[in-house]
Amino acid sequence: MQGVILLLFAKYYHLPFLRDVQTDCTRTGLGGYWGNKGGVSVRLAAFGHMLCFLNCHLPAHMDKAEQRKDNFQTILSLQQFQGPGAQGILDHDLVFWFGDLNFRIESYDLHFVKFAIDSEQLHQLWEKDQLNMAKNTWPILKGFQEGPLNFAPTFKFDVGTNKYDTSAKKRKPAWTDRILWKVKAPGGGPSPSGRERHRLQVTQHSYRSHMEYTVSDHKPVAAQFILHFAFRDDVPLVRLEVADEWVRPEQAVVRYRMETVFARSSWDWIGLYRVTFSEESLPKGHGDFILGYYSHTHSILIGVTEPFQISLPTSELASSSTDSSGASSEDEDDSTLELLAPKSRSPSPGKSKRHRSRSPGLARFPGLALRPSSRERRGTSRSPSPQSRRLPWVAPDRGSDSGSRGSSEEGVPGPPGPWAFQPPVPQSLGLLPALRLETVDPGGGSSWGPDREVPAPNGLSPSPQCRQGLEGGGLGP
Repeated sequence: MQGVILLLFAKYYHLPFLRDVQTDCTRTGLGGYWGNKGGVSVRLAAFGHMLCFLNCHLPAHMDKAEQRKDNFQTILSLQQFQGPGAQGILDHDLVFWFGDLNFRIESYDLHFVKFAIDSEQLHQLWEKDQLNMAKNTWPILKGFQEGPLNFAPTFKFDVGTNKYDTSAKKRKPAWTDRILWKVKAPGGGPSPSGRERHRLQVTQHSYRSHMEYTVSDHKPVAAQFILHFAFRDDVPLVRLEVADEWVRPEQAVVRYRMETVFARSSWDWIGLYRVTFSEESLPKGHGDFILGYYSHTHSILIGVTEPFQISLPTSELASSSTDSSGASSEDEDDSTLELLAPKSRSPSPGKSKRHRSRSPGLARFPGLALRPSSRERRGTSRSPSPQSRRLPWVAPDRGSDSGSRGSSEEGVPGPPGPWAFQPPVPQSLGLLPALRLETVDPGGGSSWGPDREVPAPNGLSPSPQCRQGLEGGGLGP
């Protein structure tokens, strides 16, 4: 094993209430130089409660129990997080500790252990399990809980089979793969929401192994929990609203409202995500999508819509261009589009690492201003500075009207307006779709109200969705 990985998934409708996400890792292999052993953690505030997930791979072999304890103490002491909520792992309201912890079964020989497994008398092995014994003697494990081990030991198997080790080493079966949790005692200061901390209630719904997987000498272990919160912070900082379906380009409108306590940043953006996808290639045709508001301050999506459908006709010309791009499309993913409000700064130089998008992209829809292809962008400057990269304004409607305020001579920006778009800076992170945002009045700072019509570009009549402005303003400062 050459590393430790931890992936955390959440249902999309929980995203607005997951904040302060931070990660950390500690190498303990080869004296701290190699990551084959160690721990990886993800911490976050969920509905106002601080949670931490810690995945560890501890030293192997029967006689290394003390070394496992030392490694665990090292991981707990070295992993620290920013902010007043919870700086250490054990400072969180709830900690899940899991992974290949490598604890073994002492005293009993191989034949007795296999007899207990075959006769389903697993309880005879529990009292000699090193982790169960350590919970009674190691102060560092005080408060950690685990469900009953009602499944057979998950190590060591012949790869590709359900047979325990038949090699010359003939290692004893053991419960090396474990899932534990610890709830912080009540008190200990206020939560991130300012309320006094209350004790969480954790109920383990299931704890089992999966014998059907044979690709490793371990069997994976899974657990399900139900968390009972004493209170819930369930007010989203940003609310996004869209129509149930987009069938015409002028319906590509998103409205959003911000709570007064939300700290808006000029680096915030709105992303359009396809609901389901099975590969990295650009989705074609129609489908269900979700809009998400990404907060630079919180470094996470803090507002999402319900799934809605896009049924706009795809552009045959754009599709053929995309399909014929060949190797160039593999070198650079054209699935992102950036939308900047008028007079916005370009994306932060601190965020200027180039990342290939791993999220599903958008088909090219006529009437929506999409990001130019990689070949079209090759002649442009890659500097994130606005002074060194002057770009033309592009209006959503690309008609032939020479008087359109959305077009201008290359390198000379046209007059800004509520629908002004900029081509993206290549260094930008995340998905930014071709959307028209109803923004605040650039002159007075007030939002367009329901009794005031929004001027449409190029002489078009505004759609009914455009007659009501946004509370909270646009993406720019």
